[in-house]
Amino acid sequence: MAAQSQAVRDPGLGAGSESAVSAVSWAAVFAGTVAAVALTVLLTTLGAGLGLTTVSAWPNAGATATTFTIGAGIGLIVVQWLSSALGGFVTGRLRTKWTGLHTHEVFFRDTVHGFLSWALATILATLLLAAATSSIVGGGVRAASNVAGGAAQAATSGISDYAVDGLFRSDRVDASVSTQDAAAQASRILANGLRTGDVSAADRTYLAQLVAAKTGMAQADAQKRVDDTVASVKEAETKARQAAEAARKATATFSIFTALSLLIGAFIASVAGAYGGRVRDDA
Repeated sequence: MAAQSQAVRDPGLGAGSESAVSAVSWAAVFAGTVAAVALTVLLTTLGAGLGLTTVSAWPNAGATATTFTIGAGIGLIVVQWLSSALGGFVTGRLRTKWTGLHTHEVFFRDTVHGFLSWALATILATLLLAAATSSIVGGGVRAASNVAGGAAQAATSGISDYAVDGLFRSDRVDASVSTQDAAAQASRILANGLRTGDVSAADRTYLAQLVAAKTGMAQADAQKRVDDTVASVKEAETKARQAAEAARKATATFSIFTALSLLIGAFIASVAGAYGGRVRDDA
């Protein structure tokens, strides 16, 4: 132990000379990386299975999105902790024993070796995950693009038709108009109301007249039906916005947990590399 607390010079090296041997034991780094990636895959698969048991397709059943996100984030931290510790320790134990180096230099190199095993494992795991999900994500993006494009086209058409409807709107509703045409016109009015934030009083009155003419109910009853329908549509829109906001917050929380788990993994791998190297030198 006394020899490790001071610099030990190789007699074959003169002052200021440099060794031809690399300071990085890449074989040990690769071995630690393989161990870390394998354990990551195992624990991630196990965590995914356990996580899916807490959710349900039925409403108001199973864990909420917030609970699931926090649980997944904690799981990521645990996975990084264990896999990085294994990878760093394997790297430190298998690296070439250095001679002629001060204890501080050996500690630094072991720390860097552990960090390199974590960095390489993170890159490989990211590439594997990207390869496994590229087709799914690509399909989802294409589907979302088609839906968004269709929605944008429908919205543009609805706004244009709504403006045209206003040009030919009269004080008296023609009861002979077909139910299909009346429903289409009502849909365009409601769509415009969602776009602007609310259905105007004039549009509500016209809708009530249209409903009364097609159903034969009293104007007051038709007006109430229109108001109830508008309220229902606005409530549905509010719920959709709340769901989107909840998804945004869950994604942000998951991203923060992911970054935190990676930082913890880098630290644990470095410490494990230093510990593994010390065990290697003391063996």
